[in-house]
Amino acid sequence: MPRPRVLFVLTSAQNFADGTPTGWFLSEGAHPYYVLEPHVDIDWASPKGGKAPLDPGSLKFAKEKADDEAQRLLVDEKAKGDEEHPGYERTLKLSEVDQNKYEGIFYVGGHGPLIDLKADEDSINIATHMLKTGRHISAVCHGPAALVGVKDAKGKSIFEGVQATAFSNEEEQEVGLIDKAPFLIEDQIKKLGGHYVKAPKPWLDRVEVARKGAKGSLITGENPASARGVGEALLAELMPQFAKSVQDRHA
Repeated sequence: MPRPRVLFVLTSAQNFADGTPTGWFLSEGAHPYYVLEPHVDIDWASPKGGKAPLDPGSLKFAKEKADDEAQRLLVDEKAKGDEEHPGYERTLKLSEVDQNKYEGIFYVGGHGPLIDLKADEDSINIATHMLKTGRHISAVCHGPAALVGVKDAKGKSIFEGVQATAFSNEEEQEVGLIDKAPFLIEDQIKKLGGHYVKAPKPWLDRVEVARKGAKGSLITGENPASARGVGEALLAELMPQFAKSVQDRHA
């Protein structure tokens, strides 16, 4: 039986408007990757293709947290990719992605999605196709910013009427980037008609799974601590035989 295929999407934005470095967040790519990789095929993509910019702050974060999986991803040749297998250093251009190949999509966080993916037409088209065809859409931290332009067949926001989470305003304030962020994803989800929820305290994990049609789903995670849970929820949606084991780990 063929393995499901998932598209990991990274930002191509490497700076805020004032020049401060940003990019994709290391642990938010690593944790879901190592949950999913043993069971599904993963391709990596970004708006510009090629090597996606890694947020230097996420390297410091991984070191401070002694995050073994994040460090492992940095030297993982398969995850980096090669000429035949797209990885985070050899991403596909979103404009060249065959959206019909994938049962799921995952948007890695970092502040970059607030800058480019929020309005990237190729990204929006891929996610919209997945929404309309009953597939699985997932994102963590600032990754949900990539979905603010996604609408269903009736023209309603993907967030309208469902519970969803993302990096909170309080967490944005604590990292000192609230004035640099082009917009606040918590506020945007609320503006689009979503029921924004978050963990009881900043930096604790929170994952939400919302049904989308008969077969599809929207999976969102609040912050770096939620990345593994998003990967586990996506795995359970793609391969229901794993659902019970995921539920047991979170019981």
